[in-house]
Formats: sequence, C-alpha cells, structure tokens
Amino acid sequence: MSGALHKEQPRDAEPGLGGALAVRRGVCRLLHRHDIFTVPEVSLRNGRRADLMGLAKNGDVIIIEIKCARGDLLGDAKWTDYLDYCDRFYWAVCPEILCDELDQERFLPERSGLIVADAYDAEILRPAALHPLAASRRKTETLRIARHAMRRLLGDADPALALEMPPGWSG
Repeated sequence: MSGALHKEQPRDAEPGLGGALAVRRGVCRLLHRHDIFTVPEVSLRNGRRADLMGLAKNGDVIIIEIKCARGDLLGDAKWTDYLDYCDRFYWAVCPEILCDELDQERFLPERSGLIVADAYDAEILRPAALHPLAASRRKTETLRIARHAMRRLLGDADPALALEMPPGWSG
C-alpha cells in the first residue's frame, strides 16, 4: 500500500467487496508475498474462532484478528484468548479505524503486530513479536489448519461431503 489508499478501483475490483472481506483479501495478498498461507474462520479448542490462521514457511503459526469497526475493536476483551494458539498475533484493520488506541498497553503492542489493509493490498505497520508455541501445541495447530483447509477444498469439489461431519471430527 506504500502509505496510500487505492484512489481508483484496480482492474481486479469486485463490486460489493467491503468490510472484513476486503481487509481479509488485502491481508492474504500481503502474507502470500511473504510465503505465508492462511485459512479463514478456524475454530480453536477454546471455543474462539480465528478470523485468519496461517502457516509460515518456517512453521510459525500466525493468527490475524480483523476489525472494521472502531467500537468492535475497542470493545474486544476476548482477543488474548488467541495468544495460546499462535507464535505471532496481528491485528488487521481497515484504514478508517486505524487509531492510537492500538498502541495502548491493553492491546499488548510489544506482542501484537498491526496490519492496515484494504481490498487490494496491506502493509505491516508493526511486526508481531515471536512467542514460540510448545512443540505439541504447534503440531496440534498445524494439523488443525491443514485439516480445516483440506475439508474446505473437499467441500468445494463435492458440496454434499461438506455437510457431512465424519465420526470424531475435531477440525
């Protein structure tokens, strides 16, 4: 993004793409350039759902929490529940809600990274600090991401299978 928003719609513009979907697409494009691949909406064992969960080439597990409304961002008291499931945690916000509050202690700026994104690109404003997962947790989360992604791909190929939950599915 290089510090500027897209003033014109690029040729890959999609009408109606806005809000969290727009931010998600921009973040995914940024992470793709860094060889990090993500899956949206991944349920965690603690009952929370990560907006985006990704795997880096080196095996780091990354969680990105997307916020497009200032009130939603400032009212989020449960986001620290994600920290036990990732090596790096990022906030991803649309340019309209980028605010100084994200530098306050309650948002753990020494731990959490910050990405600003629109539908076409994104920029890391603050890198996330590395807090390595225990090996057993890393294996569990890596398998969860892989199985979640494979189940979605299978559902794309055969929608009837997407509705069936295999015995013991823990996705």
